[in-house]
Amino acid sequence: MREGRSPAFYLLAAFFGLYVLFLYGPMIVIFVLSFQGPQGGMTFPMNGASVHWFAKLWEGGGIVDIGAAFWRSLELGLVVTLVTVVFSTLAGLAYRRKFRGQAVLFYVAIASLIVPSIVTSLGIALLFRLIDAAVKAGPDWMSGTYTTALGLFTSGLAAHLTWTLPFGLLIMFAIFNRFDGRLEEAARDLGATPWQGFRHVVLPLILPALIGVALFGFTLSWDEIARSSQAIGSDNTLPLQLQALTTTVTTPMIYALGTTTTGVSFVVIAIALLGIALLRARQKRHGSDAGKA
Repeated sequence: MREGRSPAFYLLAAFFGLYVLFLYGPMIVIFVLSFQGPQGGMTFPMNGASVHWFAKLWEGGGIVDIGAAFWRSLELGLVVTLVTVVFSTLAGLAYRRKFRGQAVLFYVAIASLIVPSIVTSLGIALLFRLIDAAVKAGPDWMSGTYTTALGLFTSGLAAHLTWTLPFGLLIMFAIFNRFDGRLEEAARDLGATPWQGFRHVVLPLILPALIGVALFGFTLSWDEIARSSQAIGSDNTLPLQLQALTTTVTTPMIYALGTTTTGVSFVVIAIALLGIALLRARQKRHGSDAGKA
């Protein structure tokens, strides 16, 4: 006879349900309210349903240029993703062999995960302002047309990499830690060069992990506020514009912006999952073809 579930099960299930509601409830409410009608307000009940506030958002709302901020965030996110994937892969390959000081280098690389984000942002901003002061104190040919080193792809890129690179490194270290080196040895025995071994053996096997690193890199950069707040310069990204609008906008347009930024993250996640699924299907197909041969 099957025993019934204990009261503890239902208690934990209720607790988990409340946790999910707490986690996703506010996001769902923002999604719904972003489709308020033209006369709708910031709270329920809904006053019609439309995309009016999305249209107002892309018009700029008379306050900020959302379109420009969107493209700045997208460009920065793509650059951060590329740099994170490349350097994480190179570091993972390097750490497959022992070298002096590797433990110290590892802890230095991931230390930014435990340093408060605002402190990291302030430190990077201070460093680039010191660079500004040094350049402006130099000869005229250096300081004549010089303005500042702070910018989207200088200090902003550096600030975002302090957040994305440690995650990429940890993922690639875990992947290469359980990578079977005999596969590369077999490729070398068959006459493959080191590049051919990486291109045809290593890369196809680690490609799903690289997609995961790229996903981390883009989404973390796309949503970052604290590390951007002091180090980004004058070109605000979309999250910074969202933060600024919370103090000036009292219409559902702020919800439309939140829905847009979250929607982009969901699209990137869907593309990453689709890419991983296609790679796995391709590997299974090649494996079955090899078995038949």
